[in-house]
Amino acid sequence: MFAARQITRTAPRFAAQLRTPMQRRFASTAENEFIAERQHIKEHAKSTTELWKKISIYGVVPALVVAAANAYWLWNEHWEHWSHLPPLPERTEYPYQNIRTKNFQWGDGDKTLFWNDKVNYHNKDKTK
Repeated sequence: MFAARQITRTAPRFAAQLRTPMQRRFASTAENEFIAERQHIKEHAKSTTELWKKISIYGVVPALVVAAANAYWLWNEHWEHWSHLPPLPERTEYPYQNIRTKNFQWGDGDKTLFWNDKVNYHNKDKTK
């Protein structure tokens, strides 16, 4: 009984001693594979970063410049067209339009922050 108990106690230690050199051998190959994979990921990330940097500089910036030029051209064309139209007729102002319970803090207090005199219309005298 004593011998059986001694064997069962030492068996795990003996197995661990046999297993350790093999684990080290496998660990070194697995470690090398891990390092190689990490290096591959870093190289891929670097090349992908360079690709998107080039796309941003040489693709997006010129597209934004072209879009801005087009918007400017269309804006000027639109207002050039409006300048040739006859003046707009006097608009009817209804009581529910341009309701002011108190004055705005800017300007004359009657115009909103995004007021455009060419488009918006408000005649204080006709609302009361």
